[in-house]
Amino acid sequence: MCGIVGHIAWEKDLSQTQPRLAEMSAVLSHRGPDGSGAWFSTHAALAHRRLCVIDPEGGSQPMLYRHSGRTFVVSYNGEIYNFRELRSELQNRGHRFHTRSDTEVLLCAYAAWGTECVRKLNGIFAFALWDESRQMLVLARDRLGVKPLFYTEQGSDVLFASEIKALFVHPAVSTEVESDGLAEVFSPVQLRTPGFTIYRNIREVEAACFITFTREGKRATRYWSLHNTPHSDDVDTTVEQVRSLLADTVRRQLIADVPVVTMLSGGIDSSGITGLAATELKSHGERLNTYSVEPASSISAFHDGGQSTTDSFWAGEVSRFLGTRHHSIAVSPEQLLENLSAPTIARDAPGFGQLDTSLYLLCKGMKQNATVALSGETADEIFAGYSWFHSPAALNIKHFPWLTALPPVATGPQSLFWLSDQIQEKIKPLAYVRRRYEEAIAGVPKADGEDSIVAKRREIFYLTVTHWLQMLLDRKDRMSMAAGLEVRVPFCDHRLVEYLWNVPWEMQAVDGQEKSLLRRAWAGLVPEGVRLRKKSAYPVSDDPEYLAGLRQLALEVLNTSSAVHPFINVPAVRAIAAGQIPGMVPRFAAILLERVIQLNIWLTHYRVSVR
Repeated sequence: MCGIVGHIAWEKDLSQTQPRLAEMSAVLSHRGPDGSGAWFSTHAALAHRRLCVIDPEGGSQPMLYRHSGRTFVVSYNGEIYNFRELRSELQNRGHRFHTRSDTEVLLCAYAAWGTECVRKLNGIFAFALWDESRQMLVLARDRLGVKPLFYTEQGSDVLFASEIKALFVHPAVSTEVESDGLAEVFSPVQLRTPGFTIYRNIREVEAACFITFTREGKRATRYWSLHNTPHSDDVDTTVEQVRSLLADTVRRQLIADVPVVTMLSGGIDSSGITGLAATELKSHGERLNTYSVEPASSISAFHDGGQSTTDSFWAGEVSRFLGTRHHSIAVSPEQLLENLSAPTIARDAPGFGQLDTSLYLLCKGMKQNATVALSGETADEIFAGYSWFHSPAALNIKHFPWLTALPPVATGPQSLFWLSDQIQEKIKPLAYVRRRYEEAIAGVPKADGEDSIVAKRREIFYLTVTHWLQMLLDRKDRMSMAAGLEVRVPFCDHRLVEYLWNVPWEMQAVDGQEKSLLRRAWAGLVPEGVRLRKKSAYPVSDDPEYLAGLRQLALEVLNTSSAVHPFINVPAVRAIAAGQIPGMVPRFAAILLERVIQLNIWLTHYRVSVR
C-alpha cells in the first residue's frame, strides 16, 4: 500500500510548489516508508509515498505513461489482483510494458478504456490520475471501499490525499467541524456515513465511485452496485462456488515480491483464509507465517464471546493443523495505555479505544517480519454472521440493524449523559443518526413483488455492507498503514459479494447456524472444532490495571483546562472516573473514559475549531 497526495489548479502555475507538496507527502510517510516521488506540470502536482510490494525496481510513482501523443500520470494506492490478465489483454491491443508493476497496467488500462477501466479492475485501490492532454483529474476507489481517498475543493483548486491529515498541511484547508461532523463523532452508535467526513469542506470519494474534475467542474459516477437477480444454484453448488471464488481470490492476493502472512485469530473466517493460503504456499514449497494478538498479563482478563477458551488456543489448533509458523503478539495494559493516542492520530478522528490500539500493536508486531497480511475481515458482513441477521427484532426495527445488538443504555437518550447539555442541543445526535438511516435505505435495491421479510433482509445486508463495513475497513486501513503494513481482505472480492447478495436466506443459515455456507465451504480445510466454533467477538481486556490507568488519565484531563471540557458533562465524567455510577459495568466505564481521553487528544492535536 501507499500514500497519495496532490494539487490541481487550472488557474495557477503549480510548477514551483514542490516544497508544499513535499511537506504534504511527508505527513503520509507511515503509509509509504520505502520511497517517495513527485511530478509537476503547470496545473497539476502529484506526490507519492511508496510501500514496496510488487516490482520494487520498476514500480516507483508517480508513474508517467505516454501513448498516442497523450500523457497520463498516476499516483496509486492499492493492488490490482488481475493485473496479469489485464496486461496480456493490453499487450494484444498493442501496448508495450517496461515494468512488472500493476501501476503500469493501470495507466495502460486508462489509455485504452478511459474511466471505464475501473470496471475491469479486481482489487483494492484508490488512485489519482492526471490526463494532461484533457487537463482532467480522475479520483477513483475500489468497489467495497477498502482503500481511502479524500479531497477538498478550494475555489477552483482541488487537493486530495489518502488521509485527511495531509490536506491540513495546506494553508487553505482548515480543521473546522460543523454540527453534522460533531454529531458523527458523538453518535451513540457506530456510524460511518459514506462520502462524508467530520471536517467542513472535506469529502470522501465514495466506494465504487470515480470523480472527474475539469476546468468546467466535476462529475461523480458510481460504476458498481449490487443488483437483484434470481439465484438458481442449489446448496451444494453454492458451497462449491463460494469455495472456488475464495480459493481464486486468496491465490491472487498472495502475489507479492515481499513476505505475505495471515492474521489468525482462530475464528472461522481467518482460519479458512489461512487454510487456503497455507495450502497454496505449501504447493510452492513455502511455509506460511501466522499472527494473533493476546494479553501479556492475564488471559482470564480477556473475554472471548463467552466461550471457555481464548482465541490464542484456537489459533494454535489451526496452526498445528495447517503446519504454519505461528506468532503471538503480546499486548499489556501498559502498552494499551501508552499507545492510546496513536489510533486517534492515525484516524484523524476519535476511534474505538483499545479495539483500535490492540490492532495497531498487532500490526506493528507483524511489520517486523512482513509487509503484507491477509485478513478475515468482512465474512460476517457477507455471510450473515452478526446477531442482527438472525434477530426477529432486526426484522421489525426501522433503523440501523446493529442497534438491536446493543443494550438500550448504549443507544438511547440515557447514553448521552456524559455529554454537555449545550453539545446535545447543538448536534441532536439521535436525530442525526435517524436522518442518516433514512438517507441510507433510499439506496437499497428493490425487487418487484418481493416478500416484505426478504426485502427487509436485503436492507440489513445492504446497510451492513455500505455502512457498518465501511467503519471496519477504515479501522483496518488506518491501524495497519500506521504501522506500514498492507492488509488484504479476500472476503471483499466483489465477485463473492455479488454472488452472496442474491443467495436466499434459507441457504445462508441452512444448517441452523450463522455462516452455514462458509462452514460447509471450509470442510476439510480447518479443524472441525474451529469449523463449528460459535462466533467470537474481537478480544477486549477488562484487566483492572487497564481500567485504573484510564481513570487516572481521565482525571488528568478533568483536572486541567482541557479542550474537551465544553463538550462533556464534567461532573458525570468525574463520577465515571471515580467509579461512582451505580450499576455501571467496568467495560462500559472503560469505553466512555476511552472516548473522553481520545476526544481530548483529537481536539488538541488537530486544534479543532467548531462552527
